[in-house]
Amino acid sequence: MSEEKVVTISPELFDAVIFDLDGVITDTARVHAAAWTQLFDEYLGKEAPEGTNQEPFSHDDYLRHVDGRSRIDGVEAFLASRGIHLPRGTPADPPEAATAWGLANRKNALFLESLASDGVETFPDAVPAVEGVGAGGLQTAIVTASRNRAEVLAAAGIADLFDVSVDGLDSATLGLPGKPDPASFLEAARRLEVDPSRAVVVEDAISGVEAGRCGEFGLVIGVDRRGDGAQLIEHGADVAIRDLSAIVVELSGQDQGS
Repeated sequence: MSEEKVVTISPELFDAVIFDLDGVITDTARVHAAAWTQLFDEYLGKEAPEGTNQEPFSHDDYLRHVDGRSRIDGVEAFLASRGIHLPRGTPADPPEAATAWGLANRKNALFLESLASDGVETFPDAVPAVEGVGAGGLQTAIVTASRNRAEVLAAAGIADLFDVSVDGLDSATLGLPGKPDPASFLEAARRLEVDPSRAVVVEDAISGVEAGRCGEFGLVIGVDRRGDGAQLIEHGADVAIRDLSAIVVELSGQDQGS
């Protein structure tokens, strides 16, 4: 397993490619990271219990505890890492509530403020790659823990780019656990009517590649946009690529290559 310049996908072996959203298709991972950082730095500085480790929220904290997870799971995972336990509360809790859901909703408000003011950009390689997968005869899906999937895709102008989607709202409705559990990826495969062994997962988060591996998908591609390729491979990616232009669908009649 290594970082590859080109990953060739054969339609003889695969029927679909399932993409993560934030950090793979849309350049919103940095917006999420900024919102998480603001949320936790303010919480640790003003509201955390006395004696709590108040070191600022770091890039490593982001990768280990919140990247790729649902908001509520991210809040609880990070708080647990600092020895903090808050009542979970409910999704209806206001942002100022002293509950895990209150913090999750506060983070979402920060993210939506940034989304409204700055908009959403797709990575330059993203749309051509997804269109290339479709042109090669494979189905496509988008899977994200975000409950803002529709708003993000609409803001980016790619609402109709994928055949199916599974987002945080779907997961809440269906009771699907978040990544690294593979449930959301498996639901996407079910909606596409493909066996997971014949589907490719494309992820930039550690929790996401873990989910792809746990779900026994046929190929798990890690997208190394932040210099985390070794960690992605360590946690379950078969290969790591720098950007989506490395994904090539083998044309019918060609010999398989890599």
